[in-house]
Amino acid sequence: MNSDLGPVLGPTVAEMLAAYRTGASTPTATVEAFSTVVAARGDDGTWITVVARAELLAAAAALEARPDAVSLPLYGIPFGVKDSIDVAGYPTTLACPDYAYTPDSTAPAVQALVDAGAIFVGKTSLDQFATGLNGTRTPHPIPRSVYGNDMISGGSSSGSALAVALGQVPFCVATDTAGSGRVPAALNGIVGYKPSRGLISTVGLVPACKSLDCITLMATTVEDLDLVFDVMCAEDPADGWSRRRGEKFDGHEVTVGLPDLQQLDFFGDAAMFDAHSVARRSLPQHGLRTTAVDLTPFLDAGSLLYQGPWVAERLVEFDEFLSEQPDSIVPVVREIFLGGRRYSAVDAFRALQTLQDLRARVAQLWTSMDVMIVPTIGTTFTVPEVLADPIACNTKLGHYTHFGNLLDLTAVAVPSGLTEDGRPVSLMVIGPALADDTILAVAARLLGEGRTVSPPLAGGEPAVGTIDIVVAGHHLSGERANPQLVELGGSLVEATCTAPTYTLLRIGTADPTPGLLRVPFGGSAIDVERWRLPATSLAVLAGRMPAVLALGRVLLADGSDVLGYVCDATVQTGAEGHIVDDISEFGGWRAYSRAINSAHDTSIAAQEIS
Repeated sequence: MNSDLGPVLGPTVAEMLAAYRTGASTPTATVEAFSTVVAARGDDGTWITVVARAELLAAAAALEARPDAVSLPLYGIPFGVKDSIDVAGYPTTLACPDYAYTPDSTAPAVQALVDAGAIFVGKTSLDQFATGLNGTRTPHPIPRSVYGNDMISGGSSSGSALAVALGQVPFCVATDTAGSGRVPAALNGIVGYKPSRGLISTVGLVPACKSLDCITLMATTVEDLDLVFDVMCAEDPADGWSRRRGEKFDGHEVTVGLPDLQQLDFFGDAAMFDAHSVARRSLPQHGLRTTAVDLTPFLDAGSLLYQGPWVAERLVEFDEFLSEQPDSIVPVVREIFLGGRRYSAVDAFRALQTLQDLRARVAQLWTSMDVMIVPTIGTTFTVPEVLADPIACNTKLGHYTHFGNLLDLTAVAVPSGLTEDGRPVSLMVIGPALADDTILAVAARLLGEGRTVSPPLAGGEPAVGTIDIVVAGHHLSGERANPQLVELGGSLVEATCTAPTYTLLRIGTADPTPGLLRVPFGGSAIDVERWRLPATSLAVLAGRMPAVLALGRVLLADGSDVLGYVCDATVQTGAEGHIVDDISEFGGWRAYSRAINSAHDTSIAAQEIS
């Protein structure tokens, strides 16, 4: 392959802003250049709708006439929007002309960019109905990667990736349900960032799978991602998945989880295996400490996405259109939609239960690492290869991305060189929900970018406006009440243990509640977690508290004294006659639960044998 091919490094957001502020360029000059470049390339599958030159020039002139324009955070920055996201007055087509409509309002995430001075220049191509990771599922011209040789662009955010990789715009808005923002970024040598679900409003996005969808960003630098994400990230009460962003990265030493190479699949692509191995070996040079991690529960979760009932979730939006106009849908997409009809409610609940177990397993793994790094893609394909075997190729493209939103993770695809035969290599940095700033900090290191970090707070104290709370039972990561903490904007600070002055009690029998009780002697160190919450969330949490628990101070092993869940006075005194058992010997609620479940399973097995 021709190694001279690849992304065009046009001016970044930061460079454009600097040029505007020094008078070296103007938004008018920028949009004029954009119109010229796009017109020269013709319809190459990058754009579905392009804003007319005259309209762009008028928008730039109006912006330049504003007295406060230069102070706007994204003054004069051109950007494209994936054609599944609404922009008022422009068709939303999802690459299906018969489905198209023209919205009256703009998606809040896009409106935030316009309000910050950015200039919308058009709607980018996608796999039809955002169903695919390869870019070939479209009635329009099939786009190709900037690396040429008939390589696919990736999808479904194919046009967003190409517009950035071609240097036409410095950033694009895309989406990612199963890898749609990361796979095309990897195949075009740029950075693709999938935030934690809920940090960018999905109102105004035509859903693929609403419970999993994320609005994402593509750019060439982490610096640009930071600038744009700061504008777009906002809580939206109209979005049921909306939540606050996590804490800023404080500069601590980062531990990277690396699966054994034998667990990684490159689908027979020896050149990609070799290139990934080289990229992995360079991690310590970036100041990153590594540790081994088991990839199995991540991959098991990923297998649920297209082999489980989440395919049926697409029909929430598209079932009526499928019934009324099936011939308007690209055949492979139509077959996927039809396949969703075979799943039952039982299938859905079975899959949800399996996923919850996998989430609990994965939650434990984050206690030993800050981020995990895997390939973004294990191999590449040409357009003819995908057209000949569309389902199998698509599945391989999503091998490392499918599990991301199912497990509520955040991730960023980072270009990491080329294979020997000149194809793009990409590392994916993955973190738990709300660890967005940490994964971006790691991505910046891999790209050699300097990046400001927030210093750690003295003594581990929470920031103003937040409060730390210690949990020991059902609120632990992966346990049934943990989503309450996440929904309230909580983030895990650390997994730790109490000072050796506590007993762990099981209160009740039918549905027992674990509770911490401090004792004057004979106590134990109990496994707990320390979570950080917005202070305003404390009242909500207290209102949900079981009657047998109360908020009190918990002494941790490091000597800190932190607010936490403890036994209510009625339990301590026996005033209400609660049935209470001391389970301190297990060292924590999770260990106790595992022991009970193991005994239950053994009992069932014994009955079957007998």
